[in-house]
Amino acid sequence: MSSERGWPIKYSIMHPGTHVWPHTGPTNCRLRMHLGLVIPKEGCRIRCAQENRYWEEGKVLIFDDSFEHEVWQDAESYRLIFIVDVWHPELTAQQRRTLPAI
Repeated sequence: MSSERGWPIKYSIMHPGTHVWPHTGPTNCRLRMHLGLVIPKEGCRIRCAQENRYWEEGKVLIFDDSFEHEVWQDAESYRLIFIVDVWHPELTAQQRRTLPAI
């Protein structure tokens, strides 16, 4: 799936015992939104820069993935989120028109 601009829209399922090593996204012109669909009560977290954050079912977690981030899934059941990228709100309309899709 993709958005109107061609940005990926995807689901992410993570099974117990998974660790996604520190990494960064390709640009700071976007923000990444995670909608929690199936979130275990404990054991799932994401670190973005120096802050640990936690998903909640039915709520959106937004972060700038150009900052280093990593994920831990130490719960007893799987975690499922829906991922959507959006323009960074500090970009002007002109910048949005001229930047390519990610």
